[in-house]
Amino acid sequence: MAVNGTAIAILLVSFLVMIMLRFQIAYAVALSSLFCLMYQGLPLTTICQQMVKGISSFSLMAVPFFITMGCLMGSGGISEKLIALANACVGWMTGGMAMVNIVASYFFGGISGSAAADTASLGSILIPMMVEEGYDDDFSTAVTITSSCEGLLVPPSHNMVIYAMSAGGVSVGSLFLAGYIPGALLAVSLMIGSYIISKKRHYPKGDKFNFIKFIKQLGNSFWALAAVIIVVFGVIGGVFTATESAAIAVIYSLIVSVFIYKGLDAKGVWKALESCVDTLSIVLILIATSSIFGYCLTTLHVPTLAANAIIGLTQNPIIIALLLDLILLVLGCIMDMAPIILIATPILLPIATSIGINPIQFGIMIVLNCGIGLLTPPVGAVLFIGSAVGKVRMEKVVKATLPFYLCMVIVLLLLTFVPEVSMFLPNLLGGK
Repeated sequence: MAVNGTAIAILLVSFLVMIMLRFQIAYAVALSSLFCLMYQGLPLTTICQQMVKGISSFSLMAVPFFITMGCLMGSGGISEKLIALANACVGWMTGGMAMVNIVASYFFGGISGSAAADTASLGSILIPMMVEEGYDDDFSTAVTITSSCEGLLVPPSHNMVIYAMSAGGVSVGSLFLAGYIPGALLAVSLMIGSYIISKKRHYPKGDKFNFIKFIKQLGNSFWALAAVIIVVFGVIGGVFTATESAAIAVIYSLIVSVFIYKGLDAKGVWKALESCVDTLSIVLILIATSSIFGYCLTTLHVPTLAANAIIGLTQNPIIIALLLDLILLVLGCIMDMAPIILIATPILLPIATSIGINPIQFGIMIVLNCGIGLLTPPVGAVLFIGSAVGKVRMEKVVKATLPFYLCMVIVLLLLTFVPEVSMFLPNLLGGK
């Protein structure tokens, strides 16, 4: 295997330098790939070919549909109904509003699939409510941003579709199934942390549990939750593909938002679609440019070199697994989620499988690692959104989030070393 060390150095060093100089990630990926190709004397038409190849995928069509579904449902008055349902479930506990925040994020995440959308939508409602009831503003914001990561794990998640495409041959249905238990485990972990803090600071309880009220709120939220049922069980049952289910979900969410909940009018629909186009354009540009970067990595044998380097450090699978998590966490501090999945998957997945980690399990690990990265400076997008929505200084939010980082890392370690956490449902139900 011939190794062109200079070309690898040009590719990686130029990429890292541009990241440190705060280039937009798509530009950094594209330019570093361009420099690498020019050094190797390859035709620049390769760039166009790889960009088209990167986004010319039937399974990738599910991504814009899921993003559209999230925009329509998130703008259609769904948030208030899910908050009311969560309040009926867990509002009676000590620190009830924190528990409501966490459970509402689990419900809403199954609709939006976006931590940023969760933070912006639920946070704008719940953070002021929590502060008004006596919760500290930094604690309220910390609970909101950390619980928003549940939405990355709870299907349908467009990030899982991106991972399935990057990994090649991984079942989207199995990935959807694999996310439920880790998402619930993350919610429970955050609730335990919130309960301990709430006890210590004497935060208030909500009203006593009322079964009739719970049933009523469940009925009000049924149409929103049904969207998730249609998508996930349709894919798992083999009724339709992930792409077809996403298209159906868009039509369904449009009908629910406009005609059932009546949270959107014609003007609101167009505004939601404009937001969708903004998000989608960023995602597709990243996928296209990352395809060039991935081509350079593959032709230069970087995945094989990285695997040999890590295995050369140690043969201990536990240490290798911890190194994989550490690499992803560090990447999460300087890059956004989609480019990490697109760039790191071809490099790290072969290493993970070599120590017995299932590709589906590794996909959930990547998603949670990237979710933690969204909450960490200097490029923590959700951290910035939470600080803006809660009107709290970022430094104060980071300090308040420290106990919740611990909760999330514990869940990450369970995902890494207990395969059944993510693999139980796929093995039991066999998503297609």
